[in-house]
Amino acid sequence: MEEGVRSVINERDLLVLTLFSGVFGAAIVFANIAAGVKLINFFGFIVPAGTIAYSVTFPITDIVDELYGKRKAVYIVWAGLAAELVMLLLIALDYIQPPLEPSQQQLYERVFSPQLRIVLGSIVAYLISQHHDVWAFWKWREVTNGRHLWIRNNASTMVSQLIDTSIFTTIAFYGVVPLPDLANMVLSMWLFKVLIAALDTPFVYAGVRLVKRYVEGLSAAVPSPSTTTPRTPRIDTGVSLYS
Repeated sequence: MEEGVRSVINERDLLVLTLFSGVFGAAIVFANIAAGVKLINFFGFIVPAGTIAYSVTFPITDIVDELYGKRKAVYIVWAGLAAELVMLLLIALDYIQPPLEPSQQQLYERVFSPQLRIVLGSIVAYLISQHHDVWAFWKWREVTNGRHLWIRNNASTMVSQLIDTSIFTTIAFYGVVPLPDLANMVLSMWLFKVLIAALDTPFVYAGVRLVKRYVEGLSAAVPSPSTTTPRTPRIDTGVSLYS
């Protein structure tokens, strides 16, 4: 059993994990759609739209890893993968439906039909980087003996973002753009994600604190059966002392 994590799950824990899974899946789905539609200039960094949304997924797994352990964090990752695959299936099902106007089909293809290499690169990079983030966060947790959350958050996320950016950019754009441009894309996207990772550290601290306060509040309000003083049953003999 992993030490220092919540091993007993109550109703509030389930609500927290469900909400995290929903936000995680929404961020993954939006990031994949937006990446094929728009590029943005963010303080000099040229990155695909959806990069900020994708960066949100790393603090979520860090919070879950910190409070609930590696296994629950991996479950969140696989839930995100399921959302991504279901999105692709639904896009394909609507793609084959005949449109009322040809222009509608063209617009649909422009928004929802990213190149196969981009989709493949996204899924491969997602699986490897997210699993590395969960593993690295827990490894740093062991090294720091459960202290210095900011080290675990930044060390795991920054390396995972480098892995994610390198794999995605290589699969999606190798042979399409010159190697110097490819290297520049990797560096630019990774530095942007590192900036986001540094900025999200206070939110990870706040998230861990708020979730602990929320879920432990219910545990404190409900006394444990083992600590509750048993009531002595009242035996009615049917005889009054004053009769």
